[in-house]
Amino acid sequence: MSLLESGENISVIALWLGHESPATSHHYVEANLAMKEKALARLQEPGGKLPRFRASDSLLAFLKTL
Repeated sequence: MSLLESGENISVIALWLGHESPATSHHYVEANLAMKEKALARLQEPGGKLPRFRASDSLLAFLKTL
């Protein structure tokens, strides 16, 4: 992915990886973009308040035993 982001041609990357066709390499690019879209969808709005973690009673009890 770093090669693609740095501007290298996907055909060259496909050959370097041993793929018969750039279409094979393109599947990985699409998957990566989908992962980025999911990550962006989970982001908070700018200036939004972050939720505070509250440990459950069972977790606190477990930690006290350590």
